[in-house]
Amino acid sequence: MAGHSKFKNIMHRKGKQDKARAKVFTKIAREITLAAKNGLPDPTANPKLRLALQAARAENMPKDNIERAIKKATGADAEDIEPIRYEGYAPGGVALIVETLTDNRNRTGAAVRAAFSKHGGNLGSTGSVAHMFDHVGEIVYPVEAGDADKILEAAIEAGADDAQSDDEGHLITTSFDNLGTVAGALEEALGEAETVKDVWRPNLTTEVDEDNATTILKLIEVLEDDDDVQNVFANFDISDEIMAKLAEA
Repeated sequence: MAGHSKFKNIMHRKGKQDKARAKVFTKIAREITLAAKNGLPDPTANPKLRLALQAARAENMPKDNIERAIKKATGADAEDIEPIRYEGYAPGGVALIVETLTDNRNRTGAAVRAAFSKHGGNLGSTGSVAHMFDHVGEIVYPVEAGDADKILEAAIEAGADDAQSDDEGHLITTSFDNLGTVAGALEEALGEAETVKDVWRPNLTTEVDEDNATTILKLIEVLEDDDDVQNVFANFDISDEIMAKLAEA
């Protein structure tokens, strides 16, 4: 979740941006390492690695960082990284899914549990809230990729489930299992996408008031600030009026 902060000088702001950028690189590097470890180091033969590298390019991740991440999967300093998904509830009955990549499940579990506890939430067992979400793939293209008809035709040919276009770009949705195949077909038809990722999309939302909204957003911020946490998904519904108030705070 993006925050709204005001800084007194440009150096402070740049420092914050650099720190945030470094965290993004750290998270993507772990995705690359895990993908390379569980498959071939060649992206043409490893769909998961190809998707991770695509995410790295979208964030302008330096080539040296990418190469180090791949080497960590097979070299002498190979990292033992595993994916762990946590599920639970935030205040107001809002469901959260927290995806992590970690080399120490005890450290990660303790940090996630502490964040939930400190902000009035509760961790549940795996699968306790997943039924409130659909696990899907999302592929984003810029406006320049073509008009709505061209994108829709390419999406249908690639086997996607849906395509939506507006003034900001094109969003193509597919099943999680077909994400790699659909992304590859779209790349041949439209070129490289801006982003290719799997997400947990809520199929049931919970409306929250201002007090709970404040706490939930803080909980998500704390979770996302953890280097082991890759993604946080929630099914809250916050009104535009409340979001405007929080943005001004």
